[in-house]
Amino acid sequence: MPKPVLRGLIIVAFFALTAFALVPAFVPRPAFIPGFAPPPDMWPRTVSLVGIALGALALLFAVFRPHPDEAPIETDGSSPARMAGRFAGLMLAFVLFLVAIPLLGFLVSTMLLTLSIVLMTGERGHRIWIALLAFGAPILLQLFFHSALGTQFPKGVLTKPFGF
Repeated sequence: MPKPVLRGLIIVAFFALTAFALVPAFVPRPAFIPGFAPPPDMWPRTVSLVGIALGALALLFAVFRPHPDEAPIETDGSSPARMAGRFAGLMLAFVLFLVAIPLLGFLVSTMLLTLSIVLMTGERGHRIWIALLAFGAPILLQLFFHSALGTQFPKGVLTKPFGF
């Protein structure tokens, strides 16, 4: 099976598992929901369904896209051990994010996670864009969700006195 087809199948399977098994099992849905409020499982289910659609789109492109006759593009020559190290670093960043949320709150933890992920990609040249993405985007997202939807984000023990 070609890699792009396998990748599309894995994406669809992951988001289908999330949408149809994990969200119903782990996101409680109250018996009564006021007419103006979305249910708690709305956003996780929406993200999962969009993920399924994107995985299906990737699968369709993998199957029906014409294959180029030219040679594949050279990569950086990363060995499987180096790729495994990158994956382990990515997983460590997410674990540290989950550990940091109760201490630093959602906003500061998201800033640190975004900054670390961008730096892990190897991007170092566009410092203004990195700063805007790592610090500005989480602030804008939190402002939008707080003001438009009334979403409350966790405040950390260490950042609560500062209002983060």
